[in-house]
Amino acid sequence: MTAQAGHLSRRPALWRAFFLEHVMQPFFFKYRRNLVAAVVVGVSGMFGAAPAVVQGQSSVTETVPSQQGLLPVATLSASATTQVDQDTVRITLSTQVDDSRREKVSAGLDSVLASVLKQAPAESRVKVSSGNYRVWPVHGENGKIKGWQGRADVLIESSDFNAASAVAGQFSDRMSISNLYFFVSTAARNEAEAVLLDQAAKSFTQRAQSMAAAFGYQGFRIKDLALDGGGADYSPMPRMMVAAAAPEKSGPALEGGTENVTVSVRGAVYLLPESK
Repeated sequence: MTAQAGHLSRRPALWRAFFLEHVMQPFFFKYRRNLVAAVVVGVSGMFGAAPAVVQGQSSVTETVPSQQGLLPVATLSASATTQVDQDTVRITLSTQVDDSRREKVSAGLDSVLASVLKQAPAESRVKVSSGNYRVWPVHGENGKIKGWQGRADVLIESSDFNAASAVAGQFSDRMSISNLYFFVSTAARNEAEAVLLDQAAKSFTQRAQSMAAAFGYQGFRIKDLALDGGGADYSPMPRMMVAAAAPEKSGPALEGGTENVTVSVRGAVYLLPESK
């Protein structure tokens, strides 16, 4: 091999060495610091962002505008219940008419309603009013209408059971009793709920104070409150007692039941540490 051929064979190796020394090394040292910084920022973003998210989603503490800083918030509820007599009755009287013509059915219902409402006593103890009114067709086996039926209701409502029964008895020759409904009047319910509200509020306060003490706090401060009222659990179905030897056109002997009226207070309170 001549000297010129040896020199030519070494030329690729020389070019590689020149490329690594004068091109790749300066490029690597120039951008190495930025590459490392990018990797560090990415890793810190993965592991450093989680605690901030947890704090932002926390529903245990809230910021109170005072020097006490962050205070725990506790949610709780309390209720009070009492048994109240059903002091009002609603009697439903009904009449039904059947005929082959719809006009006859409507006329029959209207006649009964007019006579009953006209005869109803004009006294404040007993309220008499018209109720549901319905006329519907009766179909035969072939699907065609073969007749009509209708029903009309009259409602009697009173807190005087004897008076309501007497009024119902006056109309027994035209309308029969189809339903009895006993309930607590608005006045009686409001009176009971006023007492229950005071009891529920005291129970809520005592429970909040006990919760604060149980977790080592001095006291509490109310954050928000909500009141739920009108809850009622009914006793077994009230009875309608009819005397065995009742005179003609006399109404039934009525006896109402009881309801459990409930008032509930629910809300959230701040738990306060001891003052320094």
